[in-house]
Amino acid sequence: MEIIIDIEGTEPLFAQLIAQVKKAVQDRSLKPGDALPSIRQLAGDLELNHKTVAKAYRLLERDAVIQTKGYRGTFIHPDAEQNCGVDLGAIAAAKLTTTVGELRGAGATDSEIRIAFNTVMADRHQQGV
Repeated sequence: MEIIIDIEGTEPLFAQLIAQVKKAVQDRSLKPGDALPSIRQLAGDLELNHKTVAKAYRLLERDAVIQTKGYRGTFIHPDAEQNCGVDLGAIAAAKLTTTVGELRGAGATDSEIRIAFNTVMADRHQQGV
């Protein structure tokens, strides 16, 4: 599998990496159980910051597209193909769009909505979420 990152593009680098791994899984050029390079190796190969690759791997693991097996490495998840269709970012954006629309309809200003959102996000650690 060849990964090509467009550093000049508008899409975040980690998102490009995620999209290409998911596409490779859907195209079956990556199959369940296939090993992926380590974060450091892939970052070096792509000339990216290792934190960018780590973020992509973290989100792919969250979505059960890849799985990390400790020191043995990172592999394509057995259910990766069916899990590639799940986009939690898009789901969150859709829910937020609906909620923001409702709040605006009730008369809340964008500033009030932003303050409320930031307050909720800051409180998530205190709530154990």
